[in-house]
Amino acid sequence: MNAIDPQTVIDATRRWIAEIVIGLNLCPFARRVFEGSLVRYVVSEAQDATTLLTDLDRELRTLATAPIAEVETTLLIHPHVFGDFLPYNDFLDAAEGLVDALDLDGVIQIASFHPRYQFAETEPDAVENYTNRSPYPMLHLLREESVSAITLEEAELLDIPRRNIETLRALGRDAILAKLRMPEVP
Repeated sequence: MNAIDPQTVIDATRRWIAEIVIGLNLCPFARRVFEGSLVRYVVSEAQDATTLLTDLDRELRTLATAPIAEVETTLLIHPHVFGDFLPYNDFLDAAEGLVDALDLDGVIQIASFHPRYQFAETEPDAVENYTNRSPYPMLHLLREESVSAITLEEAELLDIPRRNIETLRALGRDAILAKLRMPEVP
């Protein structure tokens, strides 16, 4: 295992949020919690799915019981496990199963981000994949009440993915890679 300093991981994640997620307005909810220091960043040392599931269990419970005024959302970043996208994508079923098992369905939802994120029926280098590409594999734990509290109309909410794809297509893949300062994913 190559040791990765947790603070380096958090710093790269914060830069990605500021420059990509907020900077390109990919998520209209992100600015308030980011600037309000309401994001909990957790870097997992997990080397396997079982340990990551244990870490996820702990973080789901922590978020569910933490005062919303202190922690509104959690990023569980796991740089040592699921570097390949397909096993990561398969793991999401277990993650969702844990949400159900903890009786947190309707309370917390999981959004997925990965350096090699690929939507179904897209090419690996398709620009739309960058809406969910992050510096490290991570699970974003969101309180459903926070998502529901956003004052956007339902049509506006449903339009976010289309708008994000248009934004990224207009910017272009090379500009996105330069902005990310990340190597091209083969």
